[in-house]
Amino acid sequence: MSETPVILWLRRDLRLADHPALTAAAKAGPVIPVFIRDHSVDSLGAAARWRLGEGLRAFAETLEARGLRLILRRGNARDVLRELVDETGAREVHWSRLYDPEAIERDTEVKSALKDAGITAESHTGHLLFEPWTVETKDGGFYKVYSPFWRAVKDRHIDEPLPTPEVTAPVTWPDSDVLEDWRLGEAMKRGAAILAKHCKPGAEAATARLGAFMAHKVDAYKTDRDLPAEDATSRMSEYLTYGEISPRQCWAAGARAMEDGKKGAEHYLKELVWREFAYHLVYHTPQIMTDNWRPEWDAFPWRDDERLAEVKAWKQGRTGVPFVDAAMREMYVTGYMHNRARMIVASYLTKHCMIHWRVGQRWFDDCLIDWDPASNALGWQWTAGSGPDAAPYFRVFNPETQAEKFDPRHHYLKRWIAEGQARPPETATDYFAAIPRRWGLSPEDAYPGRPVVGLKEGREAALEAYAHREWAETG
Repeated sequence: MSETPVILWLRRDLRLADHPALTAAAKAGPVIPVFIRDHSVDSLGAAARWRLGEGLRAFAETLEARGLRLILRRGNARDVLRELVDETGAREVHWSRLYDPEAIERDTEVKSALKDAGITAESHTGHLLFEPWTVETKDGGFYKVYSPFWRAVKDRHIDEPLPTPEVTAPVTWPDSDVLEDWRLGEAMKRGAAILAKHCKPGAEAATARLGAFMAHKVDAYKTDRDLPAEDATSRMSEYLTYGEISPRQCWAAGARAMEDGKKGAEHYLKELVWREFAYHLVYHTPQIMTDNWRPEWDAFPWRDDERLAEVKAWKQGRTGVPFVDAAMREMYVTGYMHNRARMIVASYLTKHCMIHWRVGQRWFDDCLIDWDPASNALGWQWTAGSGPDAAPYFRVFNPETQAEKFDPRHHYLKRWIAEGQARPPETATDYFAAIPRRWGLSPEDAYPGRPVVGLKEGREAALEAYAHREWAETG
């Protein structure tokens, strides 16, 4: 192994185990782990940027316990890496691949610049189970529907996760920014203290959570995962977002549970592959992140106006539809929303209220700590009807019947809606401690007496719009 240091450029891979880029760097020489605050970081929503800061803090502590450091720099990634190469004498830079359009453009530019300077620049897998270009239909194209995508990959061989490598520290360390000076949580304001109650960042917490889920909850996962009041899911989305656990680690745990006869294990693996499908689509059809995946929906009469009363009520969890409001408040307090609830709030906004899915996507961008560019885009377009979905586009979820089915005793609603309760739980009152003061809301307020858009009226209006298909020639 050379004594010349090697730069490990970190992005969404804040872990030591099952880290191909780290493993390759550690074999080549002393490792300098680097995180760069560039445009991709500054463009994150408030909650995601706060959560990234918490993840960086946890990972820095992990490195320090091993005699290593996390070097923080700010600026254009290409320029920062070139500067670090000059400062340290490093001849190699390694990183984990990302697949959204902005990341691909940036990484291509970085790799080209480094190679032109005579520096070895290598990208590695690690963010996905399957590289998007390796999954093809029989005709050599990409998959547009999830079910055949699942069948194509479910029996593929997946290597066991890599162990944590032995990492050598360089003789000298380059200068680093101070994480606190970055103030990544500044946009959260007083809401940061509320989010912190519900957040356990870091690879150690991720591994512990996954182990407990596989030991006690995966057996009932297929049925219980739809119950929003139950702690019945793995909650790995947050950790996968920041790479505090790898999808291969999650797959290996699920596969072992399946071998042990745990009934819900295969369905858990299917959910991991849904995330893969989202990135498959983002890679092959990047427009899914910003435009209707089905172009015939471009003329659909959605309203794309943040100032509308319906939008304000939806964002504030004051629509007068309890399931919708509970879900929106759960997100504001925890930075997370139950997956069943995500479908309900998205359906209500895009179908009952006829608001463009981009409005909801932007709000989730700002409020979710498990925000993921591919999953968020696919989820909104799937529910809105403009995306890849084998089910009818005119499916309209009814929040009342959904609540009756999945929260019959109203435990979820009571957990998050304070109004009307003599002794509301802390989870419900925390909403009012987290929201902007300018909203002027209080738990003593009366709950809305009627929905901002009635369920029957909203459904009929949506179906009427779908029936008049002058806005689309096909679809």
